Amino acid sequence: MWIYILTYYTILSLLSVVQDTFTPYEETIPGSAIDLQMVPVKGGTFMMGAAETEPGFDPDEAPRHEVHVDDFWIGRYEITWEQYEAFAYRTDKNEEYTFESLGIDGVSAATSPYVDMSNGMGKSGYPAIGMTQYAAVMFCKWLSARTGQFYRLPTEAEWEYACRAGAESAWSFGDDAAGLGEYAVYEDNSNYVYARSGSKQANAWNIYDMSGNVAEWTMDQYSPDYYQHSPEANPWNKPESLYPRVVRGGSYKDEAADCRCTARAHSRSSWKRLDPQIPKSRWWHTNAFFVGFRVVRPRVQPGPEEIKDFWLEPVEDYGQ
Repeated sequence: MWIYILTYYTILSLLSVVQDTFTPYEETIPGSAIDLQMVPVKGGTFMMGAAETEPGFDPDEAPRHEVHVDDFWIGRYEITWEQYEAFAYRTDKNEEYTFESLGIDGVSAATSPYVDMSNGMGKSGYPAIGMTQYAAVMFCKWLSARTGQFYRLPTEAEWEYACRAGAESAWSFGDDAAGLGEYAVYEDNSNYVYARSGSKQANAWNIYDMSGNVAEWTMDQYSPDYYQHSPEANPWNKPESLYPRVVRGGSYKDEAADCRCTARAHSRSSWKRLDPQIPKSRWWHTNAFFVGFRVVRPRVQPGPEEIKDFWLEPVEDYGQ
């Protein structure tokens, strides 16, 4: 393993090649029994966004535009509490590296949230919720250091591409919301609680819970007009301000229209209403019991400088 961040980036740079085997795999975090399942997604060009005739259409989903994404792997499931708590609560006791060596605040990372972040809905096998986008990014940084592979959040374009699974319809299975209950935990069938990861059917690419259960962080800043000037190849609207940032997929609290492949949502300061800190926590959205994330791994390993670009700097939130 790596004690110093320089060594960490050196090793990752040696892996900056296209992996020959582009197949599903299971990643076990060294020194633990914790693993995650990754699904290969062959890159390609697709039409991102929605037509104005799509039920539930919102103007920020337009114009529908052509986008290309490169090959990547994506988590078959949303990150669970078991996986996330190894990072957030340091249940991973490996001492061959430190949080500080990865540039992660060693005090704040260990601070417990002020409320039960599962909101009493359960943890074993359930998706982790309530973390900030920064915390999700730092999980990816930690996971990369532990495994020697570069993991990050999906861009908004990658997320939609994986959600569609080759479809051009409102949901990956078609345009009739009546079928959503087979694929998603959402307002009509959730009793306003989330479910264990993978409790519904997977999409055509064998990825679970892309619609519903919990909404998912992406790497992007939210801009309602971003599609009007988005680049075609691998777009990423890199964050420059704390709010708003993009979440996708809808959750157990949302109606069917908000679980469409194209539906966009975003963070807001009210997600920290119960946080008594000044400045507010970098790590927890204490009122966002509906937001989680999944990870991706690009097939082509980027170089060290490009990798560092994805480790977003924290922005202080002083609240109102």
